Amino acid sequence: MGEAERDYKPHYQLQAWQSAMHLVKLVYLWSQDFPIEEKYGLQSQIRRAAISIPSNIAEGAGRTGSREFVHFLSITKGSLSELETQYLLALDLGFASSDQVLEDMLTRTSKLVSGLHKFHKQKIDSSKR
Repeated sequence: MGEAERDYKPHYQLQAWQSAMHLVKLVYLWSQDFPIEEKYGLQSQIRRAAISIPSNIAEGAGRTGSREFVHFLSITKGSLSELETQYLLALDLGFASSDQVLEDMLTRTSKLVSGLHKFHKQKIDSSKR
């Protein structure tokens, strides 16, 4: 996709989406040395959870209206919790070492998504009045 095509897509401009894209890259790098038997287990699951984060932000931003966006942001928040759980499980199982950069990006992305969710939820609530 060329630069000109990216300019009009609403999700490209969202810090939450940009942060989530960076988080996916970090997760892939961090999980690349998992045991081979985890290729279709926890490694696959943790990568799918990470990928779903920017994907749901993009899908929600591509829909019409704040209600649908809030719905997809709620799903995104669930995926962030899932990713955090799987990260901690991988650490407990000794599949990888902790990664402060990844943890910081997970926290940053969670805060950005929560802020975006809150903003659009308030927008919906104020339109009801």
